[in-house]
Amino acid sequence: MRKIIDAHAHVAQYITGFTSKGELRAAGQGKARYSTGEEFQMFPAEMGDIGVTPEALLKVMDEHGVEKAVLLQGNWLGFHNEYTHEAVRKYPDRFTGAATYDPFCLKADEIRRRLFDGLGFKILKFELSTGSGLMANRPRVDLDGEIMHECYAHASDRGVTIVLDIGRPDSVCWQPDAVACIAKKYPHTTFVLCHLLSPQRGDGEVLKSALGKLAAPNVYFDIASLCSNQKPETFPYPTAAAHLRTAKAVVGADRLMFGSDMPSTLARDSYSHLIEFVSCSGVFTDEELEAVFYGTADKVYFKN
Repeated sequence: MRKIIDAHAHVAQYITGFTSKGELRAAGQGKARYSTGEEFQMFPAEMGDIGVTPEALLKVMDEHGVEKAVLLQGNWLGFHNEYTHEAVRKYPDRFTGAATYDPFCLKADEIRRRLFDGLGFKILKFELSTGSGLMANRPRVDLDGEIMHECYAHASDRGVTIVLDIGRPDSVCWQPDAVACIAKKYPHTTFVLCHLLSPQRGDGEVLKSALGKLAAPNVYFDIASLCSNQKPETFPYPTAAAHLRTAKAVVGADRLMFGSDMPSTLARDSYSHLIEFVSCSGVFTDEELEAVFYGTADKVYFKN
């Protein structure tokens, strides 16, 4: 059986997001409702009512032979630093977790001290998208600007891995040139870009160009939600497989990490399909699949 680490998953004590559509709150049975009134199935009802516990994730992981998972955070499900920390403490052999915060908080320095010096987080995640990230409810943030550099420098000084979700192409949050500059300024800090930069159908050449700029020894990519971003395409997701082929050619298979983005992606497709889409794509050799599914994530997230 193939060893697997899920490099992009989420727990949430309860849904408490804040997005471009305003407040996002739980509506019961795995559903969520925006301030606009729009309601949708956020995750399968069997995974939770108003939130998703570590135990709910472990059930899915155990059913699919997933050894470990990385718990990331963002504005969509809401910030859950304490809950993520508790999950990692309770199941240290199964989870590691990322902290998150708003760099524009008046007390950002105090928050950082608590998260990294107090609670001991070794991963920092920023969701920056215009849909549910830092740029969902404020003007454009310069990712290579002074305020963000305070965050990078603080993390770099402590050996913290930095994870960035820069949203989709053609959005003001999508700043691969800025990220390339950042990675060069902090050559000893590991950076992970979520969702393989979130390409959609028709973004093949845009993805190729951006990956070329980000092909650096300290930059990695998770492929979580790569399938979902090709809607309405369904399994076996040929466009997503084409994006994987591009990524392998430009940055190398050893820069890529499997991630599910559960629980939300499981409202649309099965965990088995998310695994099989990669393993059966024909893009990777057996040795490369070992790196994509386990080896690279183990090195990036579990060896520091």
